[in-house]
Amino acid sequence: MPETKCFHCSLPLPPANEIVVATIQGERQEFCCHGCKGVCEAIHAAGLDGFYNRTLDNTPLAPPPEPVKDLEVFDLDDVQREYVSHRGEEREIDLMVEGIHCAACVWLIERALAQTEGVARADVNLTTKRLKVRWHNGKVRLSEIMRRLGGIGYTVMPFDPEAQENRLQRENRALLFRMAFAGFAMMNLLWVSIALYAGADQGEFRTLFHWVGFSLATPTLLYSGFPFFRSAAIGLRHGHLGMDLPIAIGAGVTYLYSVYVTVAEPATGAVYYDTVVNFLFVILIGRYLEAISKRRALSATQRLLDLQPRAAMVMRDNEWRLVSTRSLVLGELVLVKPGERIPVDGAIVSGTSTVDESMLTGESEPVDKAAADTVSAGTMNIQGALEVRITHLLGETALGRIIHLVESAQAGKASIQQLADRIVPWFVATTLFLALATFSWWINTDFEIALMAATAVLIITCPCAFGLATPMAIAVAAGIGARHGILIKNGSVLESLSRINHFVFDKTGTLTHGQMTLTSLHTETLSWVRDGAGDGSGEEAPHCPRVLQPVLARIAALERYSEHPLATAIVACAEKTPDLNINFPNGELSVTNFSNHPGFGIRAEVNGEIVLMGSANWLRRHRVSLSPVLQAHAIRLEKKGTICLHCAIGGKDTALIGIEDRLREDAGDLVDALRHREIQMTLLSGDRRTVAQAVAERLGGMAVISEVLPEDKSQVISRLQKAGRRVAMIGDGVNDAPALSCADVGIALGSGTDVSAESADIILMHNKLGDVLAATALARRTLRTIYQNIGISILYNVIMVPLAMAAVITPLLAAVSMPISSLVVIANAARIRRLFNGRHLRIDSGHGSARSNHARRIHMGR
Repeated sequence: MPETKCFHCSLPLPPANEIVVATIQGERQEFCCHGCKGVCEAIHAAGLDGFYNRTLDNTPLAPPPEPVKDLEVFDLDDVQREYVSHRGEEREIDLMVEGIHCAACVWLIERALAQTEGVARADVNLTTKRLKVRWHNGKVRLSEIMRRLGGIGYTVMPFDPEAQENRLQRENRALLFRMAFAGFAMMNLLWVSIALYAGADQGEFRTLFHWVGFSLATPTLLYSGFPFFRSAAIGLRHGHLGMDLPIAIGAGVTYLYSVYVTVAEPATGAVYYDTVVNFLFVILIGRYLEAISKRRALSATQRLLDLQPRAAMVMRDNEWRLVSTRSLVLGELVLVKPGERIPVDGAIVSGTSTVDESMLTGESEPVDKAAADTVSAGTMNIQGALEVRITHLLGETALGRIIHLVESAQAGKASIQQLADRIVPWFVATTLFLALATFSWWINTDFEIALMAATAVLIITCPCAFGLATPMAIAVAAGIGARHGILIKNGSVLESLSRINHFVFDKTGTLTHGQMTLTSLHTETLSWVRDGAGDGSGEEAPHCPRVLQPVLARIAALERYSEHPLATAIVACAEKTPDLNINFPNGELSVTNFSNHPGFGIRAEVNGEIVLMGSANWLRRHRVSLSPVLQAHAIRLEKKGTICLHCAIGGKDTALIGIEDRLREDAGDLVDALRHREIQMTLLSGDRRTVAQAVAERLGGMAVISEVLPEDKSQVISRLQKAGRRVAMIGDGVNDAPALSCADVGIALGSGTDVSAESADIILMHNKLGDVLAATALARRTLRTIYQNIGISILYNVIMVPLAMAAVITPLLAAVSMPISSLVVIANAARIRRLFNGRHLRIDSGHGSARSNHARRIHMGR
């Protein structure tokens, strides 16, 4: 009999005059269309014909989708900016794959891209139909990768969250249709079952009712049960025991036995079509509820996506036009009306308003905005209209980077989850063994009891709950953390943070505000102390007296070339002093031969005279003798925690500048709370020991390691780790990058517009130290929830499996209880959100604190 199916996709061939013919490996083959012919030729030409050996028998692949035109547009940097997460020569992108059907498709795509020069990595997720590709842009273009996949039968497009949401809705709708079909069949089969149980199984209508049950159960099994059989077959094809395999075996064996009774008509024996349809219907209900529950539990990511407006008013051709946010271009001008969310990161060109930035900063009070101020995507414009010049688009905005971090954390795997993933196949194998043992035990008593008990065992064991235990908890924690300004880069960080027993703090910008203020200027004969400086009163301090202005002018002229926060404080003070012109090139002082030595000081020639600014050691290195008078001032100031900078002009120790940085208001509460948890702490600073020690004492005391260069901080972290400590480093994410990377957990304080501290594992967007406690509490609650979920799964199986083996539980009751265990795990994971109930997180700091003897409430923002 001639072949009637397409050689590539296995669909029926069209009429003879429309059949497409080609010679494949010396044999004549027939195809349903030119697309299938071209794909088959491309697969064989690439040596990937093993693909056809991996496809499931009698499973049509469908013809290849229509290829996308003008692929070269995706090579443009402006277009890639929206989708590509790593810029430069090596780039990475998520692609949605259309036309992917089974594990064989995964094999084909990954093998095809592995043969493509310039592709560093390609990973396909069969469940989400997403392909993650990392490639070297100098060796291969994105359009070439997309064209390569099109050649073997797959259409790919950059991943779009909106399209992904539509796909999930389609999948849920399809699941709902299968469930409704099974429900319709179940209701009709119930009438048949009632008749059979009422005595019709002994009369002349016995055969009729059996065939009616067969006619209802067969399409239900093929349509509603298809996902279970397909998943089980794919797993077996690749040597993997999946979670759907026991369900497929239970449904299939029960159905086949019922068919035997229907066809053979033995003297004894009952049909169980109602059992098959009923437990398929119940399991589908459970799957649908699981899908809904998962989406609710993971809704934090979607809420973040909803903050990004989908359209914006942009100035084009001298008129305002409403366009898609995706079509915006850097440098364009957008109009944001009152009550609208800002669509992009940018700078205000004209207009004044107040903007609600609580989603980024945690501050509930709106912020006044005017021309030259910056605004962020997703924030709400409250009052006036604003014209904003675009500086960042979509994925590069602060909101876009937050979403990327949340998705990465939800996709990451903790070590405990990796262990669970390895256990699941063994779990399924154990289920099959127990079902076989149950059947063997009961077969000598009653075949039907043996069949029902074995089926109940196959259905009631639930590796689903075990598999969901960890990823659900981590995904919920990452999403709820992001809502409260705690960005977690990877799920495994939560596991690490829950076990931290030593915190290391950077001083400047972490325990202090990082906003330096010049508080005093001393020479050997004169001293000037700014009234109110550093006390947070906000009052304007008196200006530097005229007699000291020449010294301040030289120092400020030099410091203008430095970006250090101390330099900024000095220049700010000088700029507020009348008649002190340090602006260049119009100023009276010229600076040449400037050099910077981080951790020590700076050197330059000011009007031809060498000026040194920095530590006392910096002056000693240049053979400058320190003034005893200025040294006495320095000792006194450093004991109060004031930072001292020495200035040498013309080789003489000339002046001493005192600079203060106020402690953060919540620093003391954080240190007290950690101390009462018996967590060790270390203050790590590049300042002199007396300064760092004074700060530590003001916080109630902790170990101090001072005068450490930025590049040496990681060595301190390593020494603590070698001593057996699990170390968390808290820094500003800039100068502390090596230490943050070296620590078990790196925590960076960052403003709402700077959330890309690559070296940190956790970023506290709200810039509040109280969030360190919240992150720790979140990590511990998450780990506790994971253990609870695993315990729930194990306890469920320990109780229910023996009951099923004892034939106490029917397959229908098993089908009811199995999804309930998964729903309990999902609901338990969702309870993590209760940690942030209301506007505050309650942190018990213990008793006997130097600041308070009661439980504190640390503000969490929003």
